[in-house]
Amino acid sequence: MDGGGKLKGWILVAQPWALPASASPALIGLSYAFYLYSTGVVPEINWAYGVIAFFGALIFHMSGNILGDYHDYMSGVDVKEKTGPPRPLVLEMLKPRQVLIYGYTVLTIGVLIGLYLLINTGLPLLFIGVVGVISATIYYKFKYIALGDVLIFICYGLAISLGMVYVMTGQLVWSTLLVTTPAGLLIVAILHANNTRDMLQDKAAGIRTQAMNLGLEGSQITYQTLLLVTYMLVAILVMVDMMSPYTFLVLLSFPIAMKNIKLMKKATMEDLGIIRFLDTHTAQLVLIFSLLQVAGNVIAALV
Repeated sequence: MDGGGKLKGWILVAQPWALPASASPALIGLSYAFYLYSTGVVPEINWAYGVIAFFGALIFHMSGNILGDYHDYMSGVDVKEKTGPPRPLVLEMLKPRQVLIYGYTVLTIGVLIGLYLLINTGLPLLFIGVVGVISATIYYKFKYIALGDVLIFICYGLAISLGMVYVMTGQLVWSTLLVTTPAGLLIVAILHANNTRDMLQDKAAGIRTQAMNLGLEGSQITYQTLLLVTYMLVAILVMVDMMSPYTFLVLLSFPIAMKNIKLMKKATMEDLGIIRFLDTHTAQLVLIFSLLQVAGNVIAALV
């Protein structure tokens, strides 16, 4: 294979289209730290640590994507018949050993960034970092026994934002967990859309996902619930003054959510391919929703 083909393989195996799942909670945490500072809840913030933590979250996520592709290929979960984005290992663009080394190299960079922040902040970051390492290295074990959704919510829905606010403020601000939960539910929906699409192939590979436990109809209801509860939770958090009314900007993304729900409802066991890109569409929703929430936090901080 030529150099251009291999380069494409390196990029594809990192799954850049999925990075909104880590970028979004990181940005929400960063903007929430700014809001806390502007309202006097925290006395100071460290922007440099925030930027470093942002890229650290992306790097950890990339390593998880790479290692996940490796384990899915080696376990027979990824096959040529599987729908969705191209898989470099299945297409023989890269060799398994290359991908394994690539994944752990990227992970090492992420760990070094984490250690730098740990040394300059405090011990709580160690526990948040352990969650990230577990998610990057053995997520597939959780996925194969229908616990992937839980781990993803803990890591991407909660830990990233909590860690971001901590490194910027030096404090564990527990309200961060509620503020980032709406985006966390949407991030779980990315995985759920992926697993719903892949139910037949996952069954053939002998693994068990939450989507398989629920069945197609249950998975469709769950996907719809994740998206709708997200917006309901925003309204509740605004009502109890945990989020600014400006975060109602997220409602601008609601038509996209409804479009995704309608697409999920069209899926049948005979035509799961109709939702082959729903995980990507959901990742786009996560990014737009999160940027609108970030805008709400920034506006609330400035007015």
